[in-house]
Amino acid sequence: MKKTLCTVAVLALLAGAACTDSRDDSTPVDAPLTVSTTSGVLHGKAVGSTRRFTAIRYAQPPVGSRRWTLPQAISARGTQVDATGLGHPCEQNSGPASGTTAAPSENCLYLNVTTPRRQSADDRLPMMVWWHGGGYTTGSGIGYDAQRLADTGNVIVVTVNYRLGMFGYLALPGLEGGGDFGFADQLESLRWVQRNAAAFGGDPDNVTVFGESAGGMSTCAALTSPAARGLIDKAIVSSGSCALVFPTNALYPGVPAQRPYASVAQAMSTGTDAARALRCGGNLALECLRRLPSSALLTQNENFSNTLAYGTPLLPRDPRDAVATGATLRIPMISGGNREENSAFVAGALAVNPSAFTAQGYDGDLRAAYGDRAGDVAQRYPPSRFASAGAALARTFTDAGWACPTVRSARQYAEHAKVYSYEFSDDTGPNVSGGSSPQVPKAAFHANDLPYVFDLQGRDLVPSGPQAELSKQMIGYWSSFAHTGTPSAANAPVWPATTPDSAPVLGFTSSGIRMVDHSTDHQCAFWDTVTLP
Repeated sequence: MKKTLCTVAVLALLAGAACTDSRDDSTPVDAPLTVSTTSGVLHGKAVGSTRRFTAIRYAQPPVGSRRWTLPQAISARGTQVDATGLGHPCEQNSGPASGTTAAPSENCLYLNVTTPRRQSADDRLPMMVWWHGGGYTTGSGIGYDAQRLADTGNVIVVTVNYRLGMFGYLALPGLEGGGDFGFADQLESLRWVQRNAAAFGGDPDNVTVFGESAGGMSTCAALTSPAARGLIDKAIVSSGSCALVFPTNALYPGVPAQRPYASVAQAMSTGTDAARALRCGGNLALECLRRLPSSALLTQNENFSNTLAYGTPLLPRDPRDAVATGATLRIPMISGGNREENSAFVAGALAVNPSAFTAQGYDGDLRAAYGDRAGDVAQRYPPSRFASAGAALARTFTDAGWACPTVRSARQYAEHAKVYSYEFSDDTGPNVSGGSSPQVPKAAFHANDLPYVFDLQGRDLVPSGPQAELSKQMIGYWSSFAHTGTPSAANAPVWPATTPDSAPVLGFTSSGIRMVDHSTDHQCAFWDTVTLP
């Protein structure tokens, strides 16, 4: 399509007129660094081959009387906004990474937008909305630099902050939105994207939500939420299936068995206990808690790591059951995880206490996790096959709680929509999981896939060579899926879809991308016979 710079007037029929054709609208040019949105007139900056707008408010600050209320949309059209700052992460016990984020604060409902620097006037690029991980208690959107993904994938990436811990998941009797404030923030970020995608050259009708760990669990939950209808067109769930289960001691010694979601009754019990611990019990608990400084609330924060509540208006059903019965959005999904997910947590525990998991205590650890099936597990996972008893135990946790439930749930989802299953198993790249112990050899731990998609805290951590090529191919799969709903990458295998009867799993390693025998490797036929909480 071409635009005409002059219109032939009536007089031109007599005198003639000279008209000039403009450039083709499909010709890429530098996109503007000033964009008008519902959050104001944003003044961003060029960063390499991208443009970036950061610290954009997408909802009113949840402070004061708004603490523990559902998010309210921002309306600030015309306000001039410097969109080059860092923005506050949401309140959490871990401090900010040096030089990359501001200090945590309750005033934290910000998002960040990264786009290709050069776009054409008729572009309507896919929107990819990232929900970060961190166990529902830590993390922020600004730590995930999306330059590589936006540039090479030709997509627009939005990274989001959402309320965490007690601030995001407190539930009390009579508290509207209780147990789901962080989840409600995530959904509000999608409404913001719907309203503002076109301003950045994006397509509001082509939105892919993707997340890892708690962000993946939130993404899977959103697929089962009535409130998400019309907001999501595709999903990528990494290390966060709706069906995950963490056996006793899997996350840390002494931590009981749990799942990524809690019933509203469980969430209220956790909230009531926290209020009492802060001397805010009784009918006036909410008013009392709202008067406390955030530093006091943070003393209870870690108790809210898996209390995203179901049985609520936003999340009526347990997401695991909703997927199993087909009560989900019918949209394409990529689903997968890392080959040695739980080794990160066991290695972290052993780094703190090297005697946390021993050969002498192995049988007892199995009984705590698997009850009367402990003997069967011991026969299949003898410590003699592993570097240590801790490594053997970690593998049982990975297979029972992560790998097999993820593929089982993917096959259920495939009854109603396209799903593509993968496993990241590269053990040659950086270990960003935070878990390290000589008793648990380095492998594809939880979170170690993240540097292959994002620059973390502003740094590209992927080595050159085979790892860089794997990163390029993963970004190719992810971004092509956002464009079309079918993942593909240059110089990489065709990715077959999962079906209700079979789950072909594409394995990502720096020695080559290939199909893997996931079920045999993780002994899923056996784990299908083991009942977990």
